[in-house]
Amino acid sequence: MAEVMINGSEGRIEGVYHLSGMPGAPIALILHPHPKQQGTMNNKVTYTLYRAFVDLGFNVLRFNFRGVGRSEGTFAQGEGEMRDAASCLNWLQSQNPDPSSCWIAGFSFGAWIGMQLLMRRPEIKSFISVSPPANLYDFSFLAPCPVPGLVIQGGADTIVSKDSVVRLSNRLSLQKGIDVSLKTIRTADHFFQGHLEEVASFVKEYVTAHSNNPAAAG
Repeated sequence: MAEVMINGSEGRIEGVYHLSGMPGAPIALILHPHPKQQGTMNNKVTYTLYRAFVDLGFNVLRFNFRGVGRSEGTFAQGEGEMRDAASCLNWLQSQNPDPSSCWIAGFSFGAWIGMQLLMRRPEIKSFISVSPPANLYDFSFLAPCPVPGLVIQGGADTIVSKDSVVRLSNRLSLQKGIDVSLKTIRTADHFFQGHLEEVASFVKEYVTAHSNNPAAAG
């Protein structure tokens, strides 16, 4: 893996990039939780998502939103952070002009940003959304959700309510041709303490089943 600095709308964006070395490898962009609640690209759930895609042979980028770590700028209530994600996806594509597929994965606030980005970027094939904060943010923009994906939720989460995530997943699954899979870890809290291996397992299982990447399929 390599530390990278990416040009964003508010200055440089700090990231960590893994290059698989396989020609035509798929790409994945990983988004961290809320910057004002100590969310960084080194958050354990965020790193677990990153590592799962690395293990599957993807070219993977995780990064710090503006104002976090060495990323320049200040928190912008989601709108600016969505621009950060778009800039990072542009950079990832510039490094990999012919990927076999494009995925996005996010945790909590990062899941909300990621779902917004996939509505604007048709090249995104699928998503992983961990604890999407459906009780805290408006997800009505997913009308309809254009791609299938996986949602992972902790059953003992006291920040993002399980019921709100179940309702969101059920609503998305009603859309014709879109399969949204929901996995709930009954005893997991918001940060999946003691359950990160289960999160990684769910991600790898889903991506392997829905990827045309030879490394993932193997």
